[in-house]
Amino acid sequence: MKYVADIVVTLKRSILDPQGDAVRSALKSMGYTGVQDVRIGKRIEVRLEAADEAECRQTVDEMCAKLLANTVMETYDFSIREAPRE
Repeated sequence: MKYVADIVVTLKRSILDPQGDAVRSALKSMGYTGVQDVRIGKRIEVRLEAADEAECRQTVDEMCAKLLANTVMETYDFSIREAPRE
């Protein structure tokens, strides 16, 4: 089956995020006073084939741990969905 993995990689809470701090500060200066924190990350979409969803999840988890996320500094989360038929 064909699947789409939507992956979100963000810095761990213990890692400083100067880009997120700059965005938070800019938003506050624009009048968005309720903004408490901003963390900047990346979104990755991977299309792949696998026998079933369990195999797909295992493959995506391995890809994230080995390449897509620096697990010393970053965390990742992902969701899997069936790819639309073409």
